[in-house]
Amino acid sequence: MEFYNGKQQQRCTFLELKLVALIALCLILVSPADAFDPLDPTGNVTIRWDIMSWTSDGYLATVTLFNFQLYRNIMNPGWSLGWTWAKKEIIWTMVGAQAKEQGNCAKFKLKIPHSCKRNPEVVDLLPGAPYNMQYTNCCKGGVLTSWGQDPTAAISAFQLGVGLSGTSNKTVKLPNNFKLMGPGPGYSCGPAKKVPPTVMFTDDHRRKTQALMSWNVTCTYSQFLAYKNPSCCVSLSAFYNDQVTPCPTCSCGCQNNDTCVTKDSKILKEDGNNTRKNMDMTPKPLLQCTHHLCHVRVHWHLKNNYQDYWRVKIAIINFNYRMNYTQWTLVAQHPNLNNITQVYSFEYIPLLPYQSINDTGMFYGLKYYNDLLMEAGPKGNVQSEVLMKKDKNTFTLKQGWAFPRRVYFNGDECMMPPPDSYPFLPNSAHIKHTSISLMAAYVIFTSLFHLVFTNL
Repeated sequence: MEFYNGKQQQRCTFLELKLVALIALCLILVSPADAFDPLDPTGNVTIRWDIMSWTSDGYLATVTLFNFQLYRNIMNPGWSLGWTWAKKEIIWTMVGAQAKEQGNCAKFKLKIPHSCKRNPEVVDLLPGAPYNMQYTNCCKGGVLTSWGQDPTAAISAFQLGVGLSGTSNKTVKLPNNFKLMGPGPGYSCGPAKKVPPTVMFTDDHRRKTQALMSWNVTCTYSQFLAYKNPSCCVSLSAFYNDQVTPCPTCSCGCQNNDTCVTKDSKILKEDGNNTRKNMDMTPKPLLQCTHHLCHVRVHWHLKNNYQDYWRVKIAIINFNYRMNYTQWTLVAQHPNLNNITQVYSFEYIPLLPYQSINDTGMFYGLKYYNDLLMEAGPKGNVQSEVLMKKDKNTFTLKQGWAFPRRVYFNGDECMMPPPDSYPFLPNSAHIKHTSISLMAAYVIFTSLFHLVFTNL
């Protein structure tokens, strides 16, 4: 009887462990860890809200967006920021940005607010906005470069006057439910948190001022939330093998194969200017029919193998007829990126997510030369070559070492081919036989030569 009870207890313990494991798995699947990027572990978009002065029924605030992501930029049609007011706040005025909707402001008779929405959504102004509507770091159409590419262009700001909110630190309530679109989905924002008031310098840097009250909101990006499938893929080739390793079939999903078009399709002629005409809308993709159905393909070609160096050619091809990629970025993880000698046609900076490991770098286009990846077609590609010095203690062409471990385009990880399909080295068995034959001939020739001259 005791033995039976012991078995029953073991069974209960096992069931409990299974239940705990199942709960832990569910927590992992729904946790914010999906937004963690191993190549940019601290990357985020931080929204800083600074109250600069009090008004009769509220305050005047400056809102600043910092794109602290090393290699993920925010492209056209730019960011949009939304939140829910904690009380019955309204927006009296805005400079440097505008709310998409005014909402119902019928109860206001004399002065009409800029927006009466309980959950307003704000967008940046377009370039060329009237001077009296501009604000510092505004009016870029919501476009932000990555922090690693250009920190000065990774900041956007606007000013807003808030009413019916309270006029002191004790009566003002923090907004909640922040939502950032950049420009599509993928960002998750945490709650607003009070921080020490922001300290600022005057233009002459001789006087220091500070905000009356400040809070921060941190938004992180998850490719899993943004897309069901990858948007780019990688193909490989090498000088020692005639075969090109293509992108895997359906790398970016094949659910859209009925909407893709061929190069000679009439739709392209009817479409005229295939790029987006409405700056406030993300264009519906019009992809070229391929076996991978990706928007972008990155090709890595091992071009030359010298005694002390080796050369790689990188090409980025756009297959979307309705999208130009401005200020694009390409990130590669490869062990020999710690020994780059020269990069042609692209800019390059090393990324050090973990200070002790230097195996990741970011490539991007030269300004006014190839920082724009055109829509699909004859001009829809950019190319460069990279020269790397060999570390003879670690260098090898075997086991796919010459190819990158990971590739990201515009911040999204690309689908790599399976490792067993990488271009392989040719069979060098005949070289060994030749070497042995030469050595044998050399030994025989030397022996005969020695024998002849000895007899003489």
